[in-house]
Amino acid sequence: MAIFARTKEEVPVTIEVSHRFESLHAHVRFNNGAVVHPGDEVLVHGAPVVAAFGEVITEDRTATITRATALERWWTRLTGDLEFMELCEFSFSEELAA
Repeated sequence: MAIFARTKEEVPVTIEVSHRFESLHAHVRFNNGAVVHPGDEVLVHGAPVVAAFGEVITEDRTATITRATALERWWTRLTGDLEFMELCEFSFSEELAA
């Protein structure tokens, strides 16, 4: 683990998007057993998945995990444990937040 340098890792993933009455969810499973740690970022490649009502879509894709530096990981754990984390950003599209 680097103290000041971020590393990137390409991993195979399976995504599942459900848009049903009993379950509305989007899940990513790392097929190689990769683990995401505090501060890491995951980018799933490919076009956005749009499931019509009643559908469940499952696809195999590739994702890039950008590993947090040791300092970033420490800061994420510290602020998360002290409940300072007030904003989480989750995006299921290619649009950039303004």
